[in-house]
Amino acid sequence: MNPPVANAETDLAFSLQPSALSLLRRLEWRVRHAVENVLSGEYRSAFRGRGMEFDQVVRYEFGDDVRDIDWNVTARLGEPYRKKFVEEREVTVMVVLDDTPSLQFGSGTLSKREAVLELAGMVMLLGAVNRDRVGFIHVTPHGHSLREPVRGRGPILHAAASLLGAPAPALEAIPHSALRTPHSAIPWRLITRAVPRHSVVVWLGDFPPQPPPDGWVVLQRRFQMMGFRVDDPWDRGLPAGEVFAAYDPVAGRLVTLEGSAAERAAHATWQREREESWEKLFPGRNRRLVVGTNENRLEALVRFFRARMGAAAR
Repeated sequence: MNPPVANAETDLAFSLQPSALSLLRRLEWRVRHAVENVLSGEYRSAFRGRGMEFDQVVRYEFGDDVRDIDWNVTARLGEPYRKKFVEEREVTVMVVLDDTPSLQFGSGTLSKREAVLELAGMVMLLGAVNRDRVGFIHVTPHGHSLREPVRGRGPILHAAASLLGAPAPALEAIPHSALRTPHSAIPWRLITRAVPRHSVVVWLGDFPPQPPPDGWVVLQRRFQMMGFRVDDPWDRGLPAGEVFAAYDPVAGRLVTLEGSAAERAAHATWQREREESWEKLFPGRNRRLVVGTNENRLEALVRFFRARMGAAAR
């Protein structure tokens, strides 16, 4: 008797929680519909732009992009020359999920972590639909799990399903020092070894006020860095009630806020510092995306890529 043939979706059904698999199937249909009917074939220009791989220096001709002029060669030869690039045939997308305890907060029916996972799944499925190589690194205060980039619908579905089904880090087992250093555990050096230059690196997380990681300038030159953030309604404004209680996953306890002027002033300061830090990490609107837990993540993602396509066309 011949052994049974392995089936990707059957394997997923046995190895993952039904909720993760069900969500993944719904997301795949929605993403495929968006690519085929909204983004169409222009999606790839949102990542590639003018191309990344240098080929050779050629004589500048009328109509060429002046940004490609090689000024050293031009000065040496006395006439304009430009750099010629070869358009990459394949995009590598690396999802960096910064699974900090603060993501476990939610003032409504959906936590920030649930919304971030959905957004991460959409990014990975978008790569699958467009035949890109896709991988991820899931970082928690306990450590990290790396899935190197793979191509093909089946392997990418496996990777996305394992990420969506990953349990949230147990808060009681997290050292207090780790709670106060939200992104220090991201192994950026490992990421530089796992993916090639010019890959698209999508960092998803909560992004509280924080300094950039060590070597951030180098990382920005090496990769196409993008930041995706999910906000709870309370991140954008405290409730109007006088007294309200909420569970603080970072402190690990229930806190009561009185809605005082001092509390609201402190919240406004935190908001300002968070936005300043966010914009320093990802300068330029086409490199960062913010979407609320009460908003449609796929529609926000489509708007983001369309804006990048428009910028690339200009």
